[in-house]
Amino acid sequence: VGRDLLAGARAKSPILLANAVKRYGDGTHIGQYSLGTYRAKLPQAHRAIYHTGMVRFIGRYAASQAPKYPVVKYEIMSPSLQGGSGLMVDSGITRRDGTTYDVRWLLAKYGSTYRVRDAMVYGFWMTPFLKSLFETYIGENGGNVNALVVTLNR
Repeated sequence: VGRDLLAGARAKSPILLANAVKRYGDGTHIGQYSLGTYRAKLPQAHRAIYHTGMVRFIGRYAASQAPKYPVVKYEIMSPSLQGGSGLMVDSGITRRDGTTYDVRWLLAKYGSTYRVRDAMVYGFWMTPFLKSLFETYIGENGGNVNALVVTLNR
């Protein structure tokens, strides 16, 4: 995950970053959680296109933010912590200017593998941030979830 995200960030590539999210992320959980109170309003027939658009949005957003945080390396810390929501893995990130920060990854177990469910960067979990953005957008569009689906897929 770290290698793919770092490559995408260095290239400032929304496609590479979205591919990393798609490959390693718990997209279904992230997508459903991010709809918040509007979750039940997403028609079954629109779920796949919503999730595709959500992943693309994350890739575009991450690519737009990458230049602000030029990462030169990451390090996985140990030990991991088992929590009620999954496995938490800490990493140390080093920026080009030598400053460091921590990222805590929340992983959910699926069979014999794990998927990234969330990440805490600078003390903020990412999925609540996404949920707030999406709920606000839907609310500003009269509670119409399809307005978000269309926007995410532009």
